Amino acid sequence: MGLYGVMTTSVSGMSAQADRLGTVADNIANINTTGYKKASTEFSTLVPEARLVQYTPGSVQTTIRKGISEQGELAFTRSTTDLAVNGNGFFMVQNANGTPYLTRAGGFVANSQGELVNSAGFKLLGYNLLNGNLSSIVNSAAGLEVVTTANLGLKAVPSTTASLRVNFPSNADTVAAPDLPGANPANPEYSGKTSVVTYDNLGNEVLLDIYSAKTGANTWQVSVFDHATAGTNGGFPYSSGPIATPTTFTFDGSTGQFATSSPTSLTVTIPNGSPMTISYGGSTQLSAGYVVQDAVVDGNAPTRVDRLEVSKEGVVTAVYENGTRIDAYKIPLANVASPNNLTTLSGNVFSPNNESGDLQIGIAGTAALGSIVSGALEKPTVDLASELTTMVEAQRSFTANSKVFQTGADLMDVLVNLKR
Repeated sequence: MGLYGVMTTSVSGMSAQADRLGTVADNIANINTTGYKKASTEFSTLVPEARLVQYTPGSVQTTIRKGISEQGELAFTRSTTDLAVNGNGFFMVQNANGTPYLTRAGGFVANSQGELVNSAGFKLLGYNLLNGNLSSIVNSAAGLEVVTTANLGLKAVPSTTASLRVNFPSNADTVAAPDLPGANPANPEYSGKTSVVTYDNLGNEVLLDIYSAKTGANTWQVSVFDHATAGTNGGFPYSSGPIATPTTFTFDGSTGQFATSSPTSLTVTIPNGSPMTISYGGSTQLSAGYVVQDAVVDGNAPTRVDRLEVSKEGVVTAVYENGTRIDAYKIPLANVASPNNLTTLSGNVFSPNNESGDLQIGIAGTAALGSIVSGALEKPTVDLASELTTMVEAQRSFTANSKVFQTGADLMDVLVNLKR
């Protein structure tokens, strides 16, 4: 029994070292795999029941561990959709069947459908911000969608707000009611005209003509016309009146600022567009000419997405060719109580199980989750020098165990041949 036990124990030792070599082979094979977490082999003894007279050798048991929680170094790239997690957490991805998984492999590129996928074909998941709602579920992937640029193509944004900061000349002549631009006469009197480009619902440019005329001491009337209805000379009379009721502004004659009771904005409806509020905040009435100091109008014509930007909180912003920026998605991070016990699957993805704990989803930078780094990839946590050293140790240990087996076999031969 003793010799059989020796041989069995040595076989167990060789098997354990073979497992160790297997993890080394995996680690070296994935030394360039983005987000790969190195595997290691841990040993534990298997001791048979103790005997008082004869010693019975035991064996060794191997346990394969993945250092999933270990942070890899970051390698920076030129692609904004290359993403890395700096700290705790995993990206949520799904396969072609829609099954969600966790991963640290964040090398995402857009496929032919505009979906962001990594090298293993897993699609990045995020919350859609285009509908204005961020409905997140902390323990489930429900509510997550595949991050895609397909719905970010040509986009026209109607104008809804504008800001004009002007100086109304305090010494301007007062205009009689019939001659005000708001009355749309053939030859009105006014002190200033400003034309601004706005955009309708289809992204067409709509030119608005804004006229300012003094109606009395410290009071001004502002009228807005659609330039498309202007007369043959490009001005009055317009074929239709103002597109909104003329607004009267009142100023404090001692300071040149808006009077407390005066409105500071007006609202017009752009033809085939949306209501647009024009703010005159910061405008003055001073002894100077009619001067436009600042003019800003939102909205844009149809334009394509130039690039995607990702913030450290995971907000995916579509930047259009004309500079328009729209927040499209928010990429969450997921985690579990014991990341090192996650189930490792092909494609460098992980799946929760009973030992790892339940899935918890949150926003990057909150609840002990790390931040998202755009333009970077997480290197594998494999150290080649350490793996080569481990390989030599495993080889020597395997050889030593084989020598024990060979010695046991030789002694067994001796016993068998004693009868000869």
